[in-house]
Amino acid sequence: MKKSYSLLWCTMLVLAMAATGCKEKVKPVSERIAKAWTAESVKHGSTVVYTRGGSNNQTPAYSAFRLTLNNASGAKTATYTEFDGNTFNGSWDVENDNKLILSGLTPAPTGSGGRIEFTITSIEDAKLVLTRLTTSPKTGGSINEYTLTNP
Repeated sequence: MKKSYSLLWCTMLVLAMAATGCKEKVKPVSERIAKAWTAESVKHGSTVVYTRGGSNNQTPAYSAFRLTLNNASGAKTATYTEFDGNTFNGSWDVENDNKLILSGLTPAPTGSGGRIEFTITSIEDAKLVLTRLTTSPKTGGSINEYTLTNP
């Protein structure tokens, strides 16, 4: 009887170790978003103004939107190109795994003081959904949601 309990215990231990040892570790958000992102769709408030490949886009210029987040040698640099073609350079960071902060942007985007913050709504390997935390003067004071893809 004692032998069968030992065998059962060893079998359960081996299965538990195999199950926990085989799980893929999830990289930190700061590593997962360090890529070049382009707009798949954009909402100004609740209105969809751009969908990649769409023929009736209110703001077709979002096809030029790009957010590049680099993390080379610990230096987190950002390049942010808005729908109007203006490009801003600065740095980026992630706070609490759910907030992306672009700071030190030069030239400073209108009304931003050189800082734009986004809530990270969702993240996958090739898809990132961001919601801007402050209104955008360029889009009529709306809170914008960006669904971005890589590549």
